[in-house]
Amino acid sequence: MATEEKQEQTEREESREDQALFDDDQLTGYNGRWKEIQSGFVDEPREAVEQADELVADLVRQITASFSEARTTLENQWAEGEEASTEDLRVALMRYRAFFNRLLKT
Repeated sequence: MATEEKQEQTEREESREDQALFDDDQLTGYNGRWKEIQSGFVDEPREAVEQADELVADLVRQITASFSEARTTLENQWAEGEEASTEDLRVALMRYRAFFNRLLKT
């Protein structure tokens, strides 16, 4: 039975790693912007590339802010003399691992 529980936990963790970095509304907005950029390329290629650059910059800022916020929360706990729970730290590390793996995926 312990093996089944461990397998279920591993599957839950892997499922969390597959979660999107953005919520559904953000994904819809970013995907909509991307489609507009692509469709505008034929008529205005330079503008489309400039818009694509802005979109990617927005995404990077959003991702950076999200990770920064999580780090700040942990640092505030440590500064107040509180220890973050092992579970909080495990979740943070899993999130970093998932992001790291996505960046390096080929």
